[in-house]
Amino acid sequence: MKILLAGCGDIGQRTGARLAPNHQCFGLKRNPRNIPNTITPIAGDMTDAQGLQTILSEGFDVVVVTLTPAAFTQVAYHDAYLAGARALSDAISNIANRPKLVIWVSSTSVYGHNDGEWVNEQSVTRPVSFSGKLLLEAEQQIQTLPCAHIVVRFSGIYGPGRTRMLSQITAGKGRPPLPEQWSNRIHSEDCAGVINHLIERFGAGDIVDPLYLATDCAPVTQHVMRNWLAAKMNVELSDEGVVQKSVRRCSNQRLLGTGYRFIFPSYQEGYLSLIAEQS
Repeated sequence: MKILLAGCGDIGQRTGARLAPNHQCFGLKRNPRNIPNTITPIAGDMTDAQGLQTILSEGFDVVVVTLTPAAFTQVAYHDAYLAGARALSDAISNIANRPKLVIWVSSTSVYGHNDGEWVNEQSVTRPVSFSGKLLLEAEQQIQTLPCAHIVVRFSGIYGPGRTRMLSQITAGKGRPPLPEQWSNRIHSEDCAGVINHLIERFGAGDIVDPLYLATDCAPVTQHVMRNWLAAKMNVELSDEGVVQKSVRRCSNQRLLGTGYRFIFPSYQEGYLSLIAEQS
């Protein structure tokens, strides 16, 4: 298949590394100089509907969109996600040779639950943050596309280059056992694995749902996870109370039902790998 990886940052490039042996991969970025050789670079702006229309007219079987805002601000999220979703919708609506599938990467921040309850694809979305609200609005735009589409909501992504948690443990920052502060995580390699898996299923003619919640198999409290990491890293922690606005446990049962098997089923396997890499 001919696949366009739009955004093509860390997750897009990891996805391309998995797809490239069997598919023709193109990476769309404003500045595509650092894209690996296995991905053909395309210079372009995801918010430029006219430019996207020209690019997409070349004919792609699958478009995977993994955007990264310039900053954690309302303006940056609007300019990346909502503007990107609108431009993509306009572009696809105005070409004859439409992609067979669009995969749009979103986030579990579209949920607004704060009482520790389980959430899944059927759960009501009541985002409280500007990021969650804009991500949900972008999702709603993608749901109107005139082609098959899948929204993938990733939980907290960690992995190489995403080691903020390990830095906090090194600094001795713990969390109290109560109130429970739930953490839901997914390793960046599993992010790529999930996208690759859904593309392969679609290509094989299997039925795919329009929405998946992608998170590992072990939601864990911050207290338990940080204490486990501290023991592995031989660090003493001091519990710090913080206000956590969204506390929920994310279910991956729909994703597991597709046959996906996690590379890092829990934070333990994933963080042990990161700790080993840093040793």
